[in-house]
Amino acid sequence: MIRVLLVDDDAIVRSGLRLMLGGARDIELVAEAADGAEVPALVAAHAPDLVLMDIRMPGVDGLAATETLRARPGAPEVLVLTTFHTDGHVLRALRAGAAGFLLKDTPPQEIVKAIRTVAAGDPVLSPAVTRRLIDQVAGGTGQDPRAAAARERLAPLAGREREVALAVGRGLSNAEIARELHLALPTVKTHVSRILTRLDLNNRVQIALLVHDTNAPDGPADL
Repeated sequence: MIRVLLVDDDAIVRSGLRLMLGGARDIELVAEAADGAEVPALVAAHAPDLVLMDIRMPGVDGLAATETLRARPGAPEVLVLTTFHTDGHVLRALRAGAAGFLLKDTPPQEIVKAIRTVAAGDPVLSPAVTRRLIDQVAGGTGQDPRAAAARERLAPLAGREREVALAVGRGLSNAEIARELHLALPTVKTHVSRILTRLDLNNRVQIALLVHDTNAPDGPADL
């Protein structure tokens, strides 16, 4: 069973999600919250595998709640609920360690599929919104302090690790990276795990964001 904590200040939204998740045999809704301030206590009490997190709430919003939660060891995965026009908010949530996001108008079956995907350790990113996020991050100049910091942070990567990181930054899956770099799939997974450990990141989404923070059109080619 995938244990889910639902966080949304809209009672109608929570009711609809409750009914939808109730139809999935492998998903259990263990608790609900209307404010991000309730999240730490509910996580401690119910040990969810995943938090389905709204962004806009009147008290502690989903961004702050995600940052607080994912900073703790052994934190559950976070799947953020958002709308298409909140790119900057989504970017902040992904940097904090959220495994992805869903648009509020996502069909119910896709929400269930996304929960299963994130619970299995894979990110969920809408291709259309991913392109917008990448454009937003990579649209600055090389003088951006964030770009310099990203280049410095990626500097320890060399050889295959660097190539794999660049490929992740281009949005390639492990299977696609394996084919492009002529590596075995388990080898790619090992490289991704080592990159996460070396750079102290939560998931491959953060690798991609870090790569694109360099503001280089094709990744940090001159690292």
